[in-house]
Amino acid sequence: MIRFEDVSVTYDGAAEPTVRGVDFEVPEGELVLLVGPSGVGKSTILGAVSGLVPHFTGGTLRGRVTVAGRDTRTHKPRELADVVGTVGQDPLSHFVTDTVEDELAYGMESLGLAPDVMRRRVEETLDLLGLTDLRGRPIATLSGGQQQRVAIGSVLTPHPKALILDEPTSALDPAAAEEVLAVLQRLVHDLGTTVLMAEHRLERVIQYADQVAVLPAPGAPPQLGAPADMMAVSPVCPPVVDLGRLAGWSPLPLTVRDARRRAGDLRERLSGRAAPSHEPPASVYRPAPAPSRRRLRRKDPAAPAPRLLAEVRSLAVRRARVDALRYIDLAVTHGETIALMGRNGAGKSTLLNTLVGLVEPSAGSVRVGGVTPHRTAPPDLVRRVGLVPQEPRDLLYADTVAEECAAADRDAGADPGTCRALVSELLPGVPDDTHPRDLSEGQRLTLALAVVLTARPPLLLLDEPTRGLDYAAKTRLVAVLRTLAAAGHAIVLATHDVELAAELAHRVVLLADGEVIADGPTAEVVVSSPSFAPQVTKILAPQEWLTVAQVREALR
Repeated sequence: MIRFEDVSVTYDGAAEPTVRGVDFEVPEGELVLLVGPSGVGKSTILGAVSGLVPHFTGGTLRGRVTVAGRDTRTHKPRELADVVGTVGQDPLSHFVTDTVEDELAYGMESLGLAPDVMRRRVEETLDLLGLTDLRGRPIATLSGGQQQRVAIGSVLTPHPKALILDEPTSALDPAAAEEVLAVLQRLVHDLGTTVLMAEHRLERVIQYADQVAVLPAPGAPPQLGAPADMMAVSPVCPPVVDLGRLAGWSPLPLTVRDARRRAGDLRERLSGRAAPSHEPPASVYRPAPAPSRRRLRRKDPAAPAPRLLAEVRSLAVRRARVDALRYIDLAVTHGETIALMGRNGAGKSTLLNTLVGLVEPSAGSVRVGGVTPHRTAPPDLVRRVGLVPQEPRDLLYADTVAEECAAADRDAGADPGTCRALVSELLPGVPDDTHPRDLSEGQRLTLALAVVLTARPPLLLLDEPTRGLDYAAKTRLVAVLRTLAAAGHAIVLATHDVELAAELAHRVVLLADGEVIADGPTAEVVVSSPSFAPQVTKILAPQEWLTVAQVREALR
């Protein structure tokens, strides 16, 4: 169905090809997963299948890419639309209509399908992806995860023979991701649809893959093989595989179920050993949950007084006739890292936006660093709180990475080179003269994070900070955030990445339909949740381990 014949792609102005020696085939009715670190060319390979590379990106494509017998060099994307459906990393750039239902129908209208066929397929797709209640909603009012489901649905309705997906679950909560992947599996198994997918969250997708193509480094040819074989040599791997490597299991497990069956001996070795502490520094006061739900705690008279940095009381936000938040109580203290978790549309991004003053409360109060955010001038507010949004483009406006970093230094009053040093720490190897639009989604997100961190705000807010990041980049991000927390900065992050929450957060706040339904130490909240428990917790239950790093330390 999809054939690469000695393909290389060199972008204009680049000294070396982004990808080279790509030579493999994706058979009809198989799901092939592209795996590799950020910046190795996964999106370039996907773009070559849809025709976006080189017809829209520019550059030179050597070799040959065919889809259903059509050469993508001689067929432009519109001439491939009936056989290839593509969803990129940024769903917003995908939309051409205003409402959910219109977006699902647009692709079929372009192909001239009959109205009765379009109606039936729209209804089927609304049901498949859990979008029925959103059918009439303006796309601009949806959460990032809801928008991603709409983007996926819009390419499913024309029934293409091949689907090209770039980070399709990156903005989805765990339950929604499972639903989308189950739909893809049905399309592959029952309809013979061919899927080529790139995804950094391997813990979600590896078990669905028929084959895995590993891109070990920029410009290196991909290696293709069975998932378990490729995970043995891949530079990136999910926690279940990492735990299997640590335990010496062969073949390596790809699912929690397989790992649990082999984990008896490992549980015995860990029996009686306590997981390393996952508490904030001793000087940090952890506030109790909202009064309506908190358990009574006896105050320790010797405990340090709370160093309150932000406080939310009875917060309600109503937007477009929807109650986005309902009577939220939240306190954030210096040195604390809090993970906001919950389904798409639960109110996580809205809560972050109220803390940074982008959304005005409908009721209740918000105080950050002693001021009310939506009534505070930006130059004053930026010294108190900084937000890295889901869409990093909102913060990036210069023509090169160097200019972006220089502007961040000036705006923050920081020493020249401060921002560039952060970029180098988080994302090594990005040249100064690179335009931000030429970066991958994960690289742009990292650049935006460095821009915000340059001002070193006491309260740092991050909305889905690991979208598009590979495991190595995520490890570097965790190290930076831990350093900031140890220095007294408070961090609040909205995330669907349960592995990130397990590794970084002192405290997890679960939201549902705009309300807090759980608030407590990470181990207490995630261990009891089937949806938000990390892989290691599920594998080693009933023992309460969160990460492979904890297990590795305990076995030393």
